[in-house]
Amino acid sequence: QVHLVESGGGLVQAGGSLRLSCAASGTISAINAMGWYCQAPGSQRDLVAAITSGSSTNYADSVKGRFTISRDNAKNTVYLQMNSLKPEDTAVYYCNADIRLGLGPVSANYWGQGTQVTVSS
Repeated sequence: QVHLVESGGGLVQAGGSLRLSCAASGTISAINAMGWYCQAPGSQRDLVAAITSGSSTNYADSVKGRFTISRDNAKNTVYLQMNSLKPEDTAVYYCNADIRLGLGPVSANYWGQGTQVTVSS
């Protein structure tokens, strides 16, 4: 059983910053890619940022230069530093991880419960 628990969301004024955290727990052999997605009301869930096990990163164009994704492999945790926040960043942010449970290469995809980020103008 694997759980992803997010924290760090909240209400912030435009131009402000937030740091999201997502910790994976359970019987984990290894974690491959980890990422953050966002979903605004009435919209699909979109990739915000992703990071591989080797710490290569990928960002949505809308957040490049403002958000930074990082991970601490010893803590099975991924972070999203969000700076210069805009009202259009308002959404529920979900953590995602591709996790291997055993010694083989087979992995499964897991989602956190989501954390609300609201940016006021």
